[in-house]
Amino acid sequence: MEDHTATGIGARPAPALRRYVDSYVGFDFRGLPAGVHCGPPSRALTAVISLSEPLEVAAGVDDGSPVTRFIGVAGGLMCRSVAIHHDGRRQGVKVSLTPLGARAIYGMPAGVLAHRLVPLDELLGALGVELVDRLRAAMTWAARFTVLDELLLRAVGRGAGGDRVPRVRPEVAEAWRRLIAERGRVQVGAVAAELGWSRRHLTERFRGEFGLSPKTFARVLRFEHAHELATARDPLPWADVATISGYADQAHLVRDWREFTNRSPTAWRRGEVLLGTG
Repeated sequence: MEDHTATGIGARPAPALRRYVDSYVGFDFRGLPAGVHCGPPSRALTAVISLSEPLEVAAGVDDGSPVTRFIGVAGGLMCRSVAIHHDGRRQGVKVSLTPLGARAIYGMPAGVLAHRLVPLDELLGALGVELVDRLRAAMTWAARFTVLDELLLRAVGRGAGGDRVPRVRPEVAEAWRRLIAERGRVQVGAVAAELGWSRRHLTERFRGEFGLSPKTFARVLRFEHAHELATARDPLPWADVATISGYADQAHLVRDWREFTNRSPTAWRRGEVLLGTG
């Protein structure tokens, strides 16, 4: 009988990429029960490249969304989990981009990709094809992460972003930083006032850049924090998760959890076989 294993190997990108890429994670799991993994909303724009069979991904969990097969797939910010169907075996690499990374690497604002799943080669062209081929040819995680550094630096250097793509407005970037720093536990109106903008103007500019309003993004950040706590090796009781991550009470956490995953927290934990693997 095949052993049940699930491995995640993380790495930081090259220093020149860290404005654009938060992290790399290599994953390899096998011998697990077939099922559906919830890819939860987060602050990151995620790209995933399969090193085995094509990924089978739907833009929603248990909601009838069609399943599409991808060798490499990129997504923007989301308000709901994506469903990754698997047969108990999967190997690949996940790249977490910052919103600046969308402009620098894909040549477009992050908002263009919001709520979407796009084939990676549609965004990167021939470089995307080369990326997949070289990742699959590499024999170690260190070699794969080196390939990612090389090709993503090339994407930035070829002018996919660079000076030809307008920069994020500094006020919008500052609002993003404030929301991240406080993990969503800020008043959007107060942030707007500090920037010298109205709440409405900040909301319009923020949504135009990132695809979500600052209020919705703050909810995503609170959920992300709760999800991190819930996937810890020794998870806290749900009431404590709710308090620490900034929810008024456990019922509020449950409502957001259902909205973002289409499952209750307890049903999610019972059905999620990849806890801790990213």
